[in-house]
Amino acid sequence: MILDRVGHRKELPVTEIKILAETPDTVTLRRADYQALVAAAADVADLAAVRDHSTYEDRVGWQAARRNYLSRREAQRLLDGESPVRVWREKRGLSQRALAAAAQISPSYLAEIETGRKPGSKNALLAVATVLEVLLEELVHPPGISPHPGQRASARSHSPRGSSR
Repeated sequence: MILDRVGHRKELPVTEIKILAETPDTVTLRRADYQALVAAAADVADLAAVRDHSTYEDRVGWQAARRNYLSRREAQRLLDGESPVRVWREKRGLSQRALAAAAQISPSYLAEIETGRKPGSKNALLAVATVLEVLLEELVHPPGISPHPGQRASARSHSPRGSSR
C-alpha cells in the first residue's frame, strides 16, 4: 500500500513478477520487473517526501515555509558551485558585514568562507546557519558540487539527499 499525492492510501499496482532463477542469496528477475520494482520504490519515497513536506507546511504555515524555497535562479547558482552561504545571505537580504556581526565572526573570515578560501569551522557555520535560519547542511556543498564558484565538480553521481525544502 502507498500514499497518493495528497496522502490518501492507494493500492500498489501488482503485476505478476516472474522469477527466472533463485538461490539462497539471490533472485533473478526480468529487467522489466526489476525496473517496475525500482519505480514503485521511488514513487513511495517521493510520496513520503511530499507528505512530510505538507506536514511541515501545515505546522509552520505556507508563508513561513515559502521563506526557505529557492527560486530557479538561486538553485542554479548553487548547482553552478556558488557559495551556499552567499546565496542564502543574499536571499535573506543581508550584507556580509551584517551577517558577520550577527554570527559573531569577522567580516574577512565570512568573505573567505564565501569565496572558498577557507571552509569555515563547524562553529562558525553553525552561527551563520542560525542567523540565516537554515540547517547547517544547507551551507555545505553536497557531494559532486564544486565549492568554488564557476567550477563544475567531477562527474561522480550521488543520490540526492532527501531535503524537504
